[in-house]
Amino acid sequence: MGTKIAQTAVVDPRAKLGSNVRIGHFCVIGPDVTIGDDCIIEAHAVLTGHTTLGAENHIFPGVVIGADPQDTSYKGAPTAVVIGDGNTFREYVTVNRATEKEDGYTRIGNNNYLMTHAHVAHDCNIGDRNVFANNVMLGGHSHLGSDITLAGGVGVSHFASIGSLSFVSAMSKVLHDVPPFMIVEGQPTKPRAVNSIGLKRHGFSSEDVAALTKTFRLLYRSYVGLEKAKEQMLSTGPIRPVLRTLFDFLENSVGGQKGRGRDRRRKAA
Repeated sequence: MGTKIAQTAVVDPRAKLGSNVRIGHFCVIGPDVTIGDDCIIEAHAVLTGHTTLGAENHIFPGVVIGADPQDTSYKGAPTAVVIGDGNTFREYVTVNRATEKEDGYTRIGNNNYLMTHAHVAHDCNIGDRNVFANNVMLGGHSHLGSDITLAGGVGVSHFASIGSLSFVSAMSKVLHDVPPFMIVEGQPTKPRAVNSIGLKRHGFSSEDVAALTKTFRLLYRSYVGLEKAKEQMLSTGPIRPVLRTLFDFLENSVGGQKGRGRDRRRKAA
């Protein structure tokens, strides 16, 4: 089929385009942009800065990827955005390039689905197969795992981490780290239940779900504390990997300021 570029698009000759790329009307593609094979860039999208897209990404109208970070300390450093394969960016999604406060990259993995008006701020690091509903807002330096669902209007504080296979309910305010495998909601968010449906859909066993449910009750219903819950759950029967993942995440979170483990890095800096 070959690469097709609409006559009204502005593509810098220094941009690197893969095979079978489609670029729609009135798009602007900057000189330091790399677009992988079979990507679709629809009308009025802007790809700028040092931005790299993998293969089979679909960019809908009005999307802006690679613009300057919304950080007043940014002074024009050649930081970057790196995006994997198979992602969908719906209308007017924005993804900002990084500052120099971490490794200089805003990263998005593979097969993520970002709905209309979602925002990914500078220095975010996002895993695979996540779904962000309309108007989700990620603050700078947010780190997310994989297989996460953020419902409509969720706001995530800077330096917060969200664990894999969690579900954040609509309009929630994420001020603290979100544990993996949990459903959270509220202003600010609190764990409300184990994400049992999501776990089963991803092949986790009923024994995993039962162990996480017992741990949830100890932590968020009986309030026995992290150390006692860990001792009780890891001292009886086989140690299930999901429990080790959960407890490791929680131990890191409580070590940071305001329930954000990654705040330790900011404090050290």
